Amino acid sequence: MTGMNVEWAVAELDKFIEQTVLTNNSYVGDGVVSLSNKSSTAATDAEVAQQAQVVEKIFDRVVPSWRTDIELRKSNRWTRHREAAIRAKTELARQEEIRKNLGDDAPELSAAKLHPWVWGGASSLWHSGHFREAVEGAIRKLNAETQNKLDRRDVSETDLFNQAFSEQPAAAKNPRLHRMPDDGSKTFKSVQRGARMFAEGVFAGIRNPLAHEADQEMPEQKALEYLAALSVLARWVDESTLEVA
Repeated sequence: MTGMNVEWAVAELDKFIEQTVLTNNSYVGDGVVSLSNKSSTAATDAEVAQQAQVVEKIFDRVVPSWRTDIELRKSNRWTRHREAAIRAKTELARQEEIRKNLGDDAPELSAAKLHPWVWGGASSLWHSGHFREAVEGAIRKLNAETQNKLDRRDVSETDLFNQAFSEQPAAAKNPRLHRMPDDGSKTFKSVQRGARMFAEGVFAGIRNPLAHEADQEMPEQKALEYLAALSVLARWVDESTLEVA
């Protein structure tokens, strides 16, 4: 997994797996027989809960559908977590072997390494499997941060970016974002126009359809590609020079 400390993650999963070994609570000894259909974990419930706080974040990265794909059994509250830990450990330990033998050795795109505005707006919803809403959250965050940089609340979305990346000089209460110094060249005009058109495409092609698809979930890969497009625009805004009148 790109950006993940695999050795650390496996160690944390191993610790959780050891903590959740189940032992039947039946007792036989000193002439006493006490049968039980209940089991206890090797570690106390409090210790397991503390470790679960860590490994759940690993699950979300490695086996993100664990909450829905793994059956919740009544025998013990930690059985689903234990199975998820075993699956996640196997995935991490054998990921290179799996990619090599399945013929998929392409570079990976890490959502966590996208621009922080984008991933910051998407991460909480993404981890719960709400991919469409995660993209919407990233768009809202990008729009808000752009407004903050320009100190403008009177415009938003397409109009905001069209004015921000305009080739015209900054005016009172209407600052600009320059991706490069305005030297009057065709290159300057080209990059400004490109940013405007790209932003318009993001809102027309991504943001607007989402508003009409509130009842439709989005495939994870499609959502990741949308976040990548938003990350490009976010970096352009973040790295641009603010020009004021």
